[in-house]
Amino acid sequence: MASAVRYRELAVSGAYAFTPPVFEDERGLFTSPYQEPAFVEALGHPLFRVAQSNHSKSRRGTVRGIHYTVTPPGVAKYVYCARGRAIDIVVDIRVGSPTYGRWDSTVLDPEGFSSMYFPVGVGHAFVALEDDTVMSYMLSGSYEAHNELSLSPLDPALGLPIPTDVEPLLSARDTAAPLLAQVRAEGGLPEYDKCRDIEAALWRP
Repeated sequence: MASAVRYRELAVSGAYAFTPPVFEDERGLFTSPYQEPAFVEALGHPLFRVAQSNHSKSRRGTVRGIHYTVTPPGVAKYVYCARGRAIDIVVDIRVGSPTYGRWDSTVLDPEGFSSMYFPVGVGHAFVALEDDTVMSYMLSGSYEAHNELSLSPLDPALGLPIPTDVEPLLSARDTAAPLLAQVRAEGGLPEYDKCRDIEAALWRP
């Protein structure tokens, strides 16, 4: 029986967007942003064992990313927006991937309750479209500062969908982040085959 959750594979290989049904009545609403049957139907296996959950609140115009984790160890993510509205972006930076250099995006908000799954090794960024936008993440690995790297979200070669009606608000780290081509030339990007092997090990018994 097909799941009631709608899902689609994004333009980045292995990345998915999920949209669950939302049940509303006079009290409010109820939904389940992650549902294992739909995830298994899409990817063929359950979500990773959750090692850490993150919560961020951002002003309108805030751009966080492009962030990625050194691989190995690598980290997979499951992300949704609990408040406000954001453009959530996945960028394929895995050298050797059939979709290397491509990106895709989904608008996340607490009306549609869409979520995004990011496989090991990809880059992640989001743009807050409203004040007090809250993003929640489940991660397959714990945060270790020395493993967390950044690429410029303003890289003209990527052309990410960052709105121009407000000045982008970036951290000092993201402002100074290098371009994708520079990091690739220096050999600093994840390798697709290694990412796939690490991701497969996340759900093996």
